[in-house]
Order: sequence, then C-alpha cells, then structure tokens
Amino acid sequence: MKEGGQVAITGLSDERLAQTCTLLPDTTLILKSDAASEADIDALATAVSGWGQLDGLWLNAGYAEIGAPESVTADAFNRMMNANVRGPMLQLASLSNMLNPGASVLVTASSSVYEGAPMKSLYGATKGAVVAMVKSWAAALAARDIRANTLVPGPVETNFRHFMSEESRQKFEDFVVSQVPLGRAGTADEAAAVALFLLSDDASYVTGSQYAVDGGLVHY
Repeated sequence: MKEGGQVAITGLSDERLAQTCTLLPDTTLILKSDAASEADIDALATAVSGWGQLDGLWLNAGYAEIGAPESVTADAFNRMMNANVRGPMLQLASLSNMLNPGASVLVTASSSVYEGAPMKSLYGATKGAVVAMVKSWAAALAARDIRANTLVPGPVETNFRHFMSEESRQKFEDFVVSQVPLGRAGTADEAAAVALFLLSDDASYVTGSQYAVDGGLVHY
C-alpha cells in the first residue's frame, strides 16, 4: 500500500484477520478464505471482481506437517496437496482473466524442496510441485505479458510451525538455523521485500525464476 496499491488479503484465522483490520486502511479487502476450498476460491474471485483488473497476485497460503515417510497417510497427503498445490492451481485458473498485461504472479514455495530433510518428504513434494507449475505458468502467461515467479523462503520467523510443541519447534528451528550461513532466521519483512520486488515493475524482465530468501541455506 505504501507503493500506492489497493490490497486484498485472505486468511483462515479469525484472530489474525481481526488484527489485520486494525493495521491496514479501510480500503483493504480482508476476506476469510480457505485455499483448499473450491467454494472459497470462487468467492474470492467474486469479491475482487468489482475492482477491475489485477496488477499483482501473490499466492502464499499453505501449511506443513512433518513426519517420517512411513507416517504419511492418504488423508494427510490429500489435505496438504489440496492446500499447497490444488489451491494455487485453481486460484490462478479462477483469477487469470482478471490479470492486467504486465501483471505479476508470485507463489511461495520453500527451501524444503532442496533440503532433502528426512521428516519433510510430503511438504517438500507439495512445494516441488509449486516450483514446477510456476515454470509452466511463466511460459503460458508470457504471451499476455504476465510474469510468474516463485519465492523460496528458508527459516523465517513466523507462526508457520505453530502445529509443533514449543520444545519440538525450538529444536527444529535451532537445527535448521545452524545450517544457515548467515547464522539466523530471516524475518517476514525480509521475505516481503523480495516479494514486493517480484510483484513490482522493477522486476519487469524477471519470469520463471526462483528467488531464495534463505540466508544461503540451499543452492540450486
């Protein structure tokens, strides 16, 4: 919004959505929406259609569960694939005709795609699918002068791992951060700064790319 744009934000947490309402201007569209729900995806398209065309689309929703490969169930597979892969795929399909020429699409993947972590095979697989589909989107949307890129965050200080116990979360984060050359976790603002660049005209010749915000954790 500091760049002069009008913003729509979605989320699932009533508490965080209410907090967002106190932080952002009244012109912001704040909508409770589940990326895994086809009905919610249709409702999102209807809600933003009144704005006219879109200049930027950041598909950031997703979640993780960790566990050994033997612990993966069909239900867990379906839940995570629906949220992390099916969701952005259907959101892009639903919102594509609202994108202006010159618009930018950004999707959040994860350094888990490249880490080979033994407890994140399912999560890494979903985010690997995101990387692949954005590559295809970049080629498909180029004819409309629309760019598509992937943000690849490493350990970032958010509540993303809220599903873990405090002890397990701390051990996990300490282990990951110990492998980061910069020696610390990133901040949400640091990830957002790269996202803003990719969504802006400053990145007008960048498409089909992966931008890591991971302190040097992975190399690809």
